[in-house]
Amino acid sequence: MKTLRLLCILIFAFSPSVSFSGVRHFTFLYEAPTSARGSLELENWVTWKQITGPDRSDEVDFRHELEYGVTDNFQVSVYLADWFYESNKEHSSFTYSDSAIELIYNLTNPVDDPIGLSIYGEIKAGDRLVELESKLIAQKNLGPLIFAYNATIEAVWEEKELESREGEFSQAVGASYEISPRISAGIELLHEFVFPKWRDEEKIRNLFVGPNVSYRSGNWFVTVTALAQATDTDDEPDLQVRTIFGIGL
Repeated sequence: MKTLRLLCILIFAFSPSVSFSGVRHFTFLYEAPTSARGSLELENWVTWKQITGPDRSDEVDFRHELEYGVTDNFQVSVYLADWFYESNKEHSSFTYSDSAIELIYNLTNPVDDPIGLSIYGEIKAGDRLVELESKLIAQKNLGPLIFAYNATIEAVWEEKELESREGEFSQAVGASYEISPRISAGIELLHEFVFPKWRDEEKIRNLFVGPNVSYRSGNWFVTVTALAQATDTDDEPDLQVRTIFGIGL
């Protein structure tokens, strides 16, 4: 029954009624260009995470995001809702996580300039959760080949009185090759440094790597990435598959 419920969730999530527009070559990295002035897009994210072994669990995370181009260089996004479905030996449930606002300002262009750069800020709040995130986004386009790099710092406060504190620094790199005007394929790598209570006593390091593929047609696109854990952290997903899809409004 748990498998059946999970399958129903995925079918609903991938139905055409909730698709998105735009072109994203990666799902765990952001790209430097921002939305055109006055454009409005809806992005939907679905991320399946699986932890194997004796404590096997499955989680499916959902995000519904509206992106608006304020200027040709400034983009504002609103996460209408982040929520997830979790299933393990003890229980299975749906849970609302948070909502957020995201700001991206583009500094240079990845085609015309030596390197494309953007800065990113995010404020997220939910039930017993506050999170701040800052990101530097770099990108370079060499014909059909796209290289991207993200450096991210996160600060998270959780629990009833927000007494649980955690920091994280992560780096992500990716490459994508445009096989045709509609199809791209590539690879993504994510390296995380986790600091419980903003301390590095536990030396928590997580590394994930895997392929991606993107398809676009008209005013919509869909991009999928599958990352496998290359380290051995027990409470981190051994496999996570993220899909971002959408349509221009």
